[in-house]
Amino acid sequence: MEDGSIRRKVRDIYGFIQDNLYLNRPDMRVGEESFNSALLFSLLTALNRGKELIIGEPGLGKTTSAEYVAAMTYGLPLGLIWASEVSGHPEQTEEKIIGRPDLGRLNQGEEVVVWSYLAQLPIKIVDEINRLPETKQSMILDGVDRGNWEYLNDVIINEEYCLFATANYQDRGTNTLIAPLIDRFDVIVESRHPGTNIALVIGMKDKYENVLRSPVYERDFQEILLERQDYQEKMRRIEDLCNRFGDHMEKEFHVRMLSQGERKEIRDCMQEIPLDLDANAFLRAVIAELSFCFKYGQKRSDEHCEEGCHYTGFVCHHIKNCISNRFPMTVRTYSQSLAWLKGDVAVGIEQIKAVLPYTLAHRLQWKEDYLAQKQGDTRRDPFQIYLAREMVNEIYRRYNEQSRHIKNALAVAYQALSGKDLEPIEGDHPIYAEIKRDLEEVR
Repeated sequence: MEDGSIRRKVRDIYGFIQDNLYLNRPDMRVGEESFNSALLFSLLTALNRGKELIIGEPGLGKTTSAEYVAAMTYGLPLGLIWASEVSGHPEQTEEKIIGRPDLGRLNQGEEVVVWSYLAQLPIKIVDEINRLPETKQSMILDGVDRGNWEYLNDVIINEEYCLFATANYQDRGTNTLIAPLIDRFDVIVESRHPGTNIALVIGMKDKYENVLRSPVYERDFQEILLERQDYQEKMRRIEDLCNRFGDHMEKEFHVRMLSQGERKEIRDCMQEIPLDLDANAFLRAVIAELSFCFKYGQKRSDEHCEEGCHYTGFVCHHIKNCISNRFPMTVRTYSQSLAWLKGDVAVGIEQIKAVLPYTLAHRLQWKEDYLAQKQGDTRRDPFQIYLAREMVNEIYRRYNEQSRHIKNALAVAYQALSGKDLEPIEGDHPIYAEIKRDLEEVR
């Protein structure tokens, strides 16, 4: 199937979910197109093998939106996805999340693991993850990060997987997500109230989710998952069943799902999309403002810069922590996938600006005085996404004023690193100081 045909299939999935399953209104624009951020980023997360945190009030479709996207991009019946979900609560156990011993074999002196559906299936959904205590959050770190699931002396490795986790807003029953876990999420989105008119339509609709259900196929999937056999062989059988279920859904309901081969082809196409010169330079400027510190060399969460610094007007002065190396990888991947979805040949600033607020909001630790200053602003976004969006607009204004100078500085630095005797270009932005530092260390 050619690239354009697969793209139409993916856009049909987005349209089908939006029109029939997760009714919503658009809350973001990319060029001339409007999207719903929760649905768009869930779809890109599923295609990218990413990790998404969905926040919002109870009952506004956080979990169901992820379920619909998962079902249609991975060819899994909805009932199986329900059976694989893990609920966040203080009494949650490792045996429920990862696996348990086969007691019959254990009585015979053998350590055999019965793996959970969550550990085995490529789709992983953790509902209300912030109700897990910090010790329980640590249990899923390796599985979330690398797809490695360990129990007793056994291990399985997911070759393809994605994670969706939901979180209600803070209350007495929630816990703080630990920093290593929160940084592993690629994006954060809010599942929002759809507005009065759409809410009334939702209230008057019959349950349409049964279209993605199939008790017969769900039993077939569960029988394979419960068998004691090599994990890789089991996954090959699961993928074959996914294809059969996809064919059944297209024949009976005209609902088209993606195969594993199509998902791989999509990722290959996405990775070939380059960042244009402006997108590359702008992203460097963003990283510079989020990692630079004139006094201490870089941002560190245990060191605080003082007033009077020359860079007081830049974002580095308003945040406590240094951005991680996962951040640029996330921005590149999601901006490439957005460009692919729109049919663009390269990633431009437009795509970078679109994904930045959602890749940054959960990663930034703001200083208290800056939070107090912004708390009363009129806004439509949740506070953390609003702050990230304002920050992106602020950096873009600075970049736009001196984009030619920044690109010249980067070009001169490249030539200098290639052996030419050139001095770095000076300028009033952390990126110039970073370029100068790199050249000094090389020389």
